[in-house]
Amino acid sequence: MLTDAKAMLEASPDTRHTSPATRTAMNTRDRFPIFKTKTYLNSCSQGALSLDVQQAYETYLRDWDEKGSPWELWVERSETARQAFAGLINAEASEVADCTSVSAGVSAVASALDFSGERNRVVVSDFEFPTIGQIWHAQERRGAKVVHVPAAGNIIPMERFEEAIDDRTKIVSITHVCFRNGSRLDVPAIVEMAHRKGALVLLDAYQTLGTMPIDVKALKVDFLAGGVLKYLLASAGLAFIYVRKDLVPDLYPTTMGWFSQANIFAMDIYATTPSPTARRFGSGTPPVPCIYAGVAGMKLIQSAEPEKIEAHIREITGAIKEGAMRRGFNLASPVDPARHGALITIRSHKVDLLVKRLDADGVVTSSRDNNLRLSPHLYNNQKDVDTLFDCLMRHRELLV
Repeated sequence: MLTDAKAMLEASPDTRHTSPATRTAMNTRDRFPIFKTKTYLNSCSQGALSLDVQQAYETYLRDWDEKGSPWELWVERSETARQAFAGLINAEASEVADCTSVSAGVSAVASALDFSGERNRVVVSDFEFPTIGQIWHAQERRGAKVVHVPAAGNIIPMERFEEAIDDRTKIVSITHVCFRNGSRLDVPAIVEMAHRKGALVLLDAYQTLGTMPIDVKALKVDFLAGGVLKYLLASAGLAFIYVRKDLVPDLYPTTMGWFSQANIFAMDIYATTPSPTARRFGSGTPPVPCIYAGVAGMKLIQSAEPEKIEAHIREITGAIKEGAMRRGFNLASPVDPARHGALITIRSHKVDLLVKRLDADGVVTSSRDNNLRLSPHLYNNQKDVDTLFDCLMRHRELLV
């Protein structure tokens, strides 16, 4: 298997040569001050802080100071954020609601589904982030039956989805890329499988938004959730839920708030009148400071162009995989670039200690399970990869 993996990598382009995609993407590196002192490879947890996001927070504070309580402006900023996110996923702004977290958005969707009939099964992959599984299991009190699709090592074979999805399935909830090992699911194939059985599909795209082009129309997903904390280069507190527009009129979430109403300034305590758009899946007062930051982060991604970012990340992850295998380290991610995302993982028998040692060396990483997580983005380069492996070789006893 290792021989096949090496052959696959040797057949790929030389990652040390700078491609046009890399040159374009890397033009933004100087917007991220952390690279003056550290090698940052932890975008799967938190995107690096840019000057643009710093300035966005300063603008929010200035608006607050100079204008007092400019709620009309802040509502307008919320609309701008929804439009920016919609543009990133090829949706209409009316199909997008902003929320404070993916947990809030997915909970709103779950609350709108009826599990009282025979079609009450929720199929959940074993690659999901905990919040997704927890939300669906919470629906068991409302009649939902949760079915898990087990992994086989670092992949989930398609036949296991085939076995789990049937005529009783209400919704299939899948991640785009697993947060633990970087494995990427075949979303179009799973969507086709689910729709053939009459089931809906919710895609958690948190680990792919900002790393590649995402088109909800081409993917044919019914719902998509994601936030700006990671590869969209902003901060915690802002996420989005996409709901396919023809589904919106028949879905009535029971987790509500004044910003989910048709007229947010109606202030009616005697009735609820949900927005006719996906905004009904929103909630209360929006996270205004995070919206400023989120718009700035999404603009950075759009200006760098997701297609070029994807090409650049593929070069860097290719260099990481090649470097790991050449040194005898054990990859926990699939080797095939079509089967993993921007997140590459390496096995360690003392991963917490390894992360601490790397941090002391000025290399910022993270871990899940027994995997060292390395997640490059548009701002990383081959020098970062070389620095990483210089440090890993100093601590190789924690890896092999």
